[in-house]
Amino acid sequence: MRLKITPFTCFIVAFLLLFSIQAFSDEITTNYASKVIESFDNPDAQQWIVTGSKFSTEGYPKKAYADAWPEAVFGKNKEKKDLKVLGIEGRFDRKAYNYIEIIPAAKNDKGELVPKPIDLPGRVKAIDLWAWGSNYDYSLEVHLRDYQGIEHTLQLGSLRYEGWKDLYTTVPSSIPQSRRYLPKRRNLQLTELVLWTRPEEKVDGFYVYLDQLKVLTDLFESRFDGDNLIEPDVLNKIWKSGSAK
Repeated sequence: MRLKITPFTCFIVAFLLLFSIQAFSDEITTNYASKVIESFDNPDAQQWIVTGSKFSTEGYPKKAYADAWPEAVFGKNKEKKDLKVLGIEGRFDRKAYNYIEIIPAAKNDKGELVPKPIDLPGRVKAIDLWAWGSNYDYSLEVHLRDYQGIEHTLQLGSLRYEGWKDLYTTVPSSIPQSRRYLPKRRNLQLTELVLWTRPEEKVDGFYVYLDQLKVLTDLFESRFDGDNLIEPDVLNKIWKSGSAK
């Protein structure tokens, strides 16, 4: 029996062919993984600068590491792990849109603590952070920097609740994390977390605790002949070791 070729049949064949091609492209193939960016368990491993806006009371905000954890993540910690969280005590002299910046940092050659953004692995799809709130009408946001140096602000959510809660935000596709030139993947950087107060809320003394900063990220990368030549260690060996003239 002869197969009758119709425009609809051509459309179906074309669609299936297009789908099969896309199924093998980087845009479709994924390797999702959840990565803890900062556990706050080791204050020496990743340091943070905490600073407030102009109406901060003298001596505030304060920073401390507390022996605590969200039970939703670690239960009763029967294994007796050395778990810590980053604690912040804030206080402002007047109500306003006050803010506290929580900035990743490292020591420079002089031993001074200076801002140092955190490189995020893969192509980041979402960011979440466990935060302890005490029912103040405050909010948290995360600031990201793309490979072009452009800053992006994403809302993690309100702190108007009691106790621990997992705050979550997706990273929109409009934020570039790749380009068509090799190496294609261009990592985002986390430059700071920012806590905001609302102008009608009390600001005469409060506490906030943070734990388990994580990303959901796509780690898939197509392999090709010569892909080792885009690895940072290889590039450094070739071009910065003194062999290049």
